Amino acid sequence: MILRMNWLRHNTGFRFTPVPLTLCLLFLSIWIYPGCSASREQPVVVWTNQQDFISYAELFNAVQDNTKVIVIYKQRPAESLPAAKDETPPDIVIGPWLQSEKLRKNFKSLNYLFSEQQINSAAFYPQLLEAGAVKNKQYLLPVSFNLPAVIFSKENEALISENYILSLDQIRDTAAMFNKQNKSGIYTNMGFAPRWNPDFLYTAAKIKNCKFNENENIFSWDPQKLSETADYLKQWTLSVNSSASAENDFAFKYLYTPGYKQVTSGACLFSYTTSDELFNLPADRLQNIDYRWIHDNNNIYVEDDIVFLGLYKKAQNSDGAEQFITWLMKEDTQRQLLERTKSMGLSTATFGISGGFSAIKNVTERIFPAYYQTLLDNLPAADYLTPPDALPPRWESLKTRVVIPWLEQATDTEKNTPSVTMETLISEWTKQFN
Repeated sequence: MILRMNWLRHNTGFRFTPVPLTLCLLFLSIWIYPGCSASREQPVVVWTNQQDFISYAELFNAVQDNTKVIVIYKQRPAESLPAAKDETPPDIVIGPWLQSEKLRKNFKSLNYLFSEQQINSAAFYPQLLEAGAVKNKQYLLPVSFNLPAVIFSKENEALISENYILSLDQIRDTAAMFNKQNKSGIYTNMGFAPRWNPDFLYTAAKIKNCKFNENENIFSWDPQKLSETADYLKQWTLSVNSSASAENDFAFKYLYTPGYKQVTSGACLFSYTTSDELFNLPADRLQNIDYRWIHDNNNIYVEDDIVFLGLYKKAQNSDGAEQFITWLMKEDTQRQLLERTKSMGLSTATFGISGGFSAIKNVTERIFPAYYQTLLDNLPAADYLTPPDALPPRWESLKTRVVIPWLEQATDTEKNTPSVTMETLISEWTKQFN
């Protein structure tokens, strides 16, 4: 028997995912019986918005009898700390946006797990591990991450000069060769437009080193770099695609389907995506497309929403939490988790480990290709990964309602300057959402 569960996300609805009845019962029991079972010692309480951890907890509970884990759903775990006085506190918190300096005081240092050789620090991508540390104290362990990419039809692979990565300039110049106009000057083919996907504008800003970072005034950035990025993108539109209006008109006529269909239809050359979206596609759709990671000087900028794990300072079952963390961070465990996801038919609903590449290097490089064969041709180079700086817990909202709207205005070739400043947008966001 299969039930369906709708997990909610900020701004957009999470996809409906078929979940086996046993997992649904586990999830429901969390809400009905949030305390510990009378027949067992106090369970480990996990707060997370990562749906995969329902399955992970069930497997952990099945393979050992020392302790049990229950998962409590928190839509935004980073904003749920510290725990309210009238609720059961977590032992472990798992989710994005946990790197904030304000949140760090809620977590214990995990250095002792390395010193006691319960977890091998060398197993992780070092850049991601460092992103969870402050002054040599490991407050957070990276769990999973995603990367930006462009996809294209295999029919057009002869146009792509590089085998693994593409820079912004290479995307622009290659896309320009694909453009075609009729006698009236209307585009019948357009290789790519930076304004087609708002997230691409933001990715370009990261690549251009705009230095988004949390600070006391919500967040900071490099104004000069941001202005230069807007000028770069606007000039891209003008020099390659004539105008923002031409890009918009083409998108309205031809790009009303998902990205993989856009490139296989022959209308455009590239479509922007991320690794989780790409590898969630069914195998039959992946057969006709290829991809390249987006880089700058051999830096591939990791998506902001890295999933981290932290041990809560006021954890009531630290010993049990350590057992779960140690179990989770083993290669063999993650192999079992991937196999479990595949056997339960969830592999097209969730990618990899907790929706992304595993932060354990060997798992991504040696185990993932067995489950995602497309990776055999293009694994992300470990040395290229560049994680983001610490960002505020509400960064997804700030990015969507402040940064991207500014970039959309600043790159509009019909306007000389944006109609509002970043500071004005931040002020409006603060009044409405903070």
